[in-house]
Amino acid sequence: MRQGMAEKRAAIVRGARKVFGRDGYTRTSIDSIAKEAVVSTRTIYNHFPDGKAQLFRAVVVEGSETVVEARLDAIDRRLHKVTAADLEQDLVEFVRAWVAPLHRFSDHFAVVRQMRVESAHVPEEFLTAWRRSGPQRAAEAVAERFERLAADGLLTADDPARAARHLLLLTVAEIDDRSFHGALPLSEEAEGTIIESGVRAFLQGYAPR
Repeated sequence: MRQGMAEKRAAIVRGARKVFGRDGYTRTSIDSIAKEAVVSTRTIYNHFPDGKAQLFRAVVVEGSETVVEARLDAIDRRLHKVTAADLEQDLVEFVRAWVAPLHRFSDHFAVVRQMRVESAHVPEEFLTAWRRSGPQRAAEAVAERFERLAADGLLTADDPARAARHLLLLTVAEIDDRSFHGALPLSEEAEGTIIESGVRAFLQGYAPR
């Protein structure tokens, strides 16, 4: 794809992400996306011949891939060299890094919020594509790293994948719930309190005795 075409496509996706995040899938029109992206409707159809559905899928999948790359980086940086002495702090720093994309990619999470609300009206294939490209990949990567932590004796977990889910439920899930998935961001202090207390609760069940 020539640079000019690639830049135009990127502008369309950015504009669509903004409109889908604001208006949702069912209420969004190609005209409103064209206005936000400052392009003609013909230009949009040149890049996305199937129209709104194809564009929504691109917005969801590409946004998810961006977020999951950031979270895979958090796993690599924060859970690479974990020690027993620093286990609690290492997990706290990992969760902080995991939460960071909620703020960095707010337009994407606005789309996710709308998609959850409209799940009955959004084609199932889009929901599946979103899970596979983002949440599922990230969850599998965390589970794999927790298997290593368990094998190294740093966690007591017969099911490391479930242990990883428990950590995220005790920390990230509360942040998502209280912030309405980033719509009303919490203060850094509030997030820190949730993460630190969640990690401590996690270790009550999973730290080696």
